[in-house]
Amino acid sequence: PRRPPPPPPPARPAGPFPAGRQRRLCERVAEVLGFDFTHGRLDVSLHPFCSGNPDDIRITTRYDEADYLSSMMSVIHETGHALYTRGLPECWTTQPVGRPRGTGIDESQSLLMEVQACRTPEFLSFAAPLIAGILAEEGAPGWDADTLRGQMLRVKPDFIRVDADEVTYPAHVILRYRLEKALVAGDLDVAGLPSAWNEGMEDLLGIRPPDDRLGCLQDIHWYCGLIGYFPTYTLGAMTAAQLFDAAKRSVPGLLEAIGRGDFRPLLGWLRTHVHSRGSLIGTDELLTAATGRPLDSAVFKSHLTNRYLS
Repeated sequence: PRRPPPPPPPARPAGPFPAGRQRRLCERVAEVLGFDFTHGRLDVSLHPFCSGNPDDIRITTRYDEADYLSSMMSVIHETGHALYTRGLPECWTTQPVGRPRGTGIDESQSLLMEVQACRTPEFLSFAAPLIAGILAEEGAPGWDADTLRGQMLRVKPDFIRVDADEVTYPAHVILRYRLEKALVAGDLDVAGLPSAWNEGMEDLLGIRPPDDRLGCLQDIHWYCGLIGYFPTYTLGAMTAAQLFDAAKRSVPGLLEAIGRGDFRPLLGWLRTHVHSRGSLIGTDELLTAATGRPLDSAVFKSHLTNRYLS
């Protein structure tokens, strides 16, 4: 007899998701990760960011009522930055040694939370009922952990870098690196940037932005003078994978704690091995002390293989 067709995939939650509820969700998730609202706050901006000092940290996000994951994941990312800032050595706050150990390490702390810890099955099992309790209408389908995991681990090219999945994300960085290198070298002028961007997106990801808002104007970095910043996201992703791998090996029951919404074991490990060091030692020395080796792309490749191909 012929086998019956497989059941259709569970329906994904349909919006709208009111901005007020999204804000409540973002505040709750930030608290779970360890954000201290007595020393910081969450606000709204056109582009998510984190700024401040260990005693006063500001994070922002933006709310799309058709997509609650965009704001939630942005807050998780920025909370990673905030936890690093909060954990920098207080006694060295006014000294260079009390500052973050470069943008690569800083981005690793945001991506460790956003991509590593908060996309584990353990966290998603914890987060699904939390999200549903704030956003879901009673009886609405699609708020279970399996559906959430399907959304979080979806691999599909996207116009927007900050909404890209971790598999296609490096292509966004490669594009920006090529373009900024051409701009600095004088091989590309600003007037030609939109068309060069669109052609690059089509070449790398097979999609073409319909307008500059979804193209070369989506990021603030170049217009703030942050030339050469984008590669630190990929360096940060590699570093995050290596640090999280070391933390899992070093801290018994780490994933189980995350599954209970308890980030204290992970945060404690990061405080000891990363945050409290500030800029006291170099990046390779910091990584070797924390993980047993300097930055190694093999850990990142293994992470992607295990998560998406195993």
